[in-house]
Amino acid sequence: MVRPLQTILDAVLDGVVVVDDAGRVELLNAEACRILETSSAHAQGVPIERVAGPDHALATVTGKVLDQLRPAIADEIAIERRFSGDLIADLAVAPLPEADGAGAVLVLRDRTIQNSLRETLSEREKLTSYGHIAAGIAHEVKNPLSGIRGAAELLELRAEDDRSRRTAGLIVREVDRISALVDELMVFARGEALDPQPVNVHQVLDEVLELIAADPLARETRIERIYDPSIPELMADASRLAQVFLNLGRNALQAFDEKGGELVVRTRVSLDRRVAASDGRMLPTIVVEVRDDGPGIPPEDLQRLATPFFTTKPDGTGLGLAVARHWVTQHGGTLDVRSSVGTGTTVRVTLPLERAAPNPTPEKSPTHHDSPREREG
Repeated sequence: MVRPLQTILDAVLDGVVVVDDAGRVELLNAEACRILETSSAHAQGVPIERVAGPDHALATVTGKVLDQLRPAIADEIAIERRFSGDLIADLAVAPLPEADGAGAVLVLRDRTIQNSLRETLSEREKLTSYGHIAAGIAHEVKNPLSGIRGAAELLELRAEDDRSRRTAGLIVREVDRISALVDELMVFARGEALDPQPVNVHQVLDEVLELIAADPLARETRIERIYDPSIPELMADASRLAQVFLNLGRNALQAFDEKGGELVVRTRVSLDRRVAASDGRMLPTIVVEVRDDGPGIPPEDLQRLATPFFTTKPDGTGLGLAVARHWVTQHGGTLDVRSSVGTGTTVRVTLPLERAAPNPTPEKSPTHHDSPREREG
């Protein structure tokens, strides 16, 4: 039995696109449709420049292969998508024999998951290093601080004038501030276990956004929620997730000037980016994006943002984003920051969709009806 070519190509795990000698798409398989967010019916006969964009590597490399009739490879090209998360893919293009009508075949291999796993491992290694640093700081700093605080309290009690009392009180307050910073840094060293429970992520976000809206910095800020109602309850630590999103929201508020700005929180399910559970199962993920239209972050600062004590704010501690990334990583997820000067910042939190076990359904009377809960977007 001879199987149809399209059936065979759809079974291939890499994306396959065949173009003619003019660069028009002749066929593409299911994986290519997923990567490029298109369909066979929509893309067939369309120039590859229109499918991917005239300046995209897909178009430029294909054009080069069609001109020179020599294969070419491009590693880790970015593929921006309208409806799902952007992808990173390897591209290989080879010319087809002229006897068969010429043209070229493109092979796309999605590297997003592999890169994400590598980044997750790197983040965990960094957090382990931060933990060792935090333990050393606590050992070397906390004990002397206690002595300094005790001495300052004695001085305050024995002071004979207001100036001396104020100075001693200032020492006590500054010691307490340093102790609080060390305690916050110790989150990397203590290895506190999560308390996973069934969590409605939208309920967590609503509670956090209520706190943010009450902040004086949010007086001129417009907050918009765009929620995906299909997201089910997931197993997570609600208090730690609240801390993550509260830190991200406050960072956004601090980026605005006195004129305020717009803070958008968006959720969705992502089937493209799967993560490995502890038992080896590949889980889909949920994505929570926190986007602001503030001034943005310079490229030279972007890579250092999650480093403890690095901050661009005059009164910042540099721990908010680092702690947020810590708890996201503890959940098996990732935290990614994208920003450009003048256009704002988007923080994308990706969490594994470990579904909560459904509660046993009690018996209902024949007159009982469930009413679906509607959530404001």
